[in-house]
Amino acid sequence: MSFLKQIFTWWHKQTVGTFFYTLIYGKLAGEDDFGNKYYFNSSGNRWVIYQNYIESSKIPPEWHLWIHSLNHKIPTNDKTKLFWQKKHVENLTGTNEAYKPEGSLTHVSKKSMKKYESWKP
Repeated sequence: MSFLKQIFTWWHKQTVGTFFYTLIYGKLAGEDDFGNKYYFNSSGNRWVIYQNYIESSKIPPEWHLWIHSLNHKIPTNDKTKLFWQKKHVENLTGTNEAYKPEGSLTHVSKKSMKKYESWKP
């Protein structure tokens, strides 16, 4: 079934063209904590094959630097994080875990909103 998804849809992992291009020209650079695999070729092109569905915000910061050629050193997974650094999460907009600050229409506790009162001279 996943092979049929790759043939007919582009939003599931990779297309057939990307699969064959990666098979012929791609050299594996590494894999991140989410299971995304990063490739490069001899021309200097870099690309990512996502683990599940395609979502560019799933790329961690260190791999984001590498994929955009801002850093030429391939990231390693053995880096220790400092106490103030949080674990990378993808963009959660549109999900139940999205950030909903107090006062927004989607926040659990609704504020009591006064109706508009016009100024009387």
